[in-house]
Amino acid sequence: MFYPTIKGTLFLLNNTFIDMHKNETQIRVRYGETDQMGVVYHANYASYFEVGRTEWLRQYGITYKSMEDDGIMLPVISLEIKYKNSARYDDLLTIKTSIKNIPKARIEFDYELVNEKGDLLAIGNTVLVFIDMKRNLPTRCPEYLLEKLKESTL
Repeated sequence: MFYPTIKGTLFLLNNTFIDMHKNETQIRVRYGETDQMGVVYHANYASYFEVGRTEWLRQYGITYKSMEDDGIMLPVISLEIKYKNSARYDDLLTIKTSIKNIPKARIEFDYELVNEKGDLLAIGNTVLVFIDMKRNLPTRCPEYLLEKLKESTL
């Protein structure tokens, strides 16, 4: 069953988000990210997704640095990219970043990368795990992030 939030977003009660907790960030393709033909080298898409992820966190007032200062590391344990079209030098790209589930010991991000024309260039997914830096073991998502997510759905 779906329930509307004040922001007009819908979610499922079984901890699955539908169309919520999104961020859109723009980045311009730099010359050094391309090959001789002006096409973005495929490995750079992972860096674009990292930009989207860090800006997604920042919208909640959280940075990787602040998490590390709190003793939490967030390494990527899985990365998937499906290429649809080529990004080119000087394109203005929009990275659409979202999560579908409430984070537990892991947080999973989905991405869409589009150009100025709205052409879909790539879709992707990353899974990161929360690591307690003192014990070097997985841990639960920090309460402060869960609270920020709950606040944004009310």
